[in-house]
Amino acid sequence: LKTPVPAPLVGLAVGTLAATLLLWGGIEVDTIASRFRWKFEGDSGTGIPPFAPSFTAPWHFPGADGTPLEINFALIQSLLGPALAIALLAAIESLLCAVVADGLTRTRHDPNAELIGQGLGNLVVPFFGGITATAAMARTATNIKSGAFSPIAAVVHSLVVLLAVIALAGVLGFVPMAALAALLFVIAWNMSEARHFMHTLRSAPASDVWVLVICFALTVIFDMVIAVAVGIGLAAALFIRRMAQLTNTQRLTTPSSGEHFPPEVALYKMTGPLFFGAAEKAIATLRVIDHNVSIVVLDMRDVPSLDTTAMVALGTLRRELGEQGVGIIFVGLPPRLALKIKRAGIHREVGKLAVVSNLAHAERLARRWLGHAR
Repeated sequence: LKTPVPAPLVGLAVGTLAATLLLWGGIEVDTIASRFRWKFEGDSGTGIPPFAPSFTAPWHFPGADGTPLEINFALIQSLLGPALAIALLAAIESLLCAVVADGLTRTRHDPNAELIGQGLGNLVVPFFGGITATAAMARTATNIKSGAFSPIAAVVHSLVVLLAVIALAGVLGFVPMAALAALLFVIAWNMSEARHFMHTLRSAPASDVWVLVICFALTVIFDMVIAVAVGIGLAAALFIRRMAQLTNTQRLTTPSSGEHFPPEVALYKMTGPLFFGAAEKAIATLRVIDHNVSIVVLDMRDVPSLDTTAMVALGTLRRELGEQGVGIIFVGLPPRLALKIKRAGIHREVGKLAVVSNLAHAERLARRWLGHAR
């Protein structure tokens, strides 16, 4: 209806008014007051307890069997998996919410501030009877559309909720459960982002679509913890596969910079990160060289990283080529990667080895090794 008052508040007010009229007409309506009862320090009542949250250690609350929790290794072990899954999901959800808010307000958020603030809040709130929370896209969007333009709106929102619980607990007891159910349905529908879900199915790569569908199915069939763990594993596997596809080695006949290497020198260009998923494939090409090749020049200027698997593969290659009397010249390795190679002991293998900064230097060194004069 495009009213300045947020639609959820209108829905709750109209639903409460309708429930009150039905109650006056003698028709039973399930409300917060009729559904819930509370007891606190000898007092009792219905609906929402009209008290501010008090400090209580979380482990003093009763567990599933009604007895206080006991801190032990079994409890920590059972909670660790869900805690990590919720922390990851909360971080992703909150940052995504911040991105959506940026789009609505044309501002830029600070990701560190978002995560630190959320982390501090989630560390403190359990000591006051609260549960873990994330930034909510539905409430944030409603808040912005209702006129909010600064983080102060979130503070005001929290204070209004606190005052409503303390001062308006009796009035909130008349809210019908049916109105709350309808509100939760609307929130769940908005959070599902069905339109974005269908757009992803139509436009995203097949691998990403499979991850989305699998995580969606696991969430519905089992629970969110399993879905998050499987989703992170699948996403990591896809990332490794894509990085492996970017890594390759090819032999060059003439370098683009114009150097002219003797025929006894084989020039190879390596591209992409050398890690456990791609190192062996990239280095396998170097094992098939001509018998008349005496020096292998590896242009590694486009190799951003080397892991332990790549170091082992390079060490094995160096040993094999050294036993055949073939020298190796690494070109363009950043200082940190050159230091890795030195620490790995590759330079101590048999045969000649050098690390140079550019192809021109590599050409001069190769000719000197071969005894050629240019």
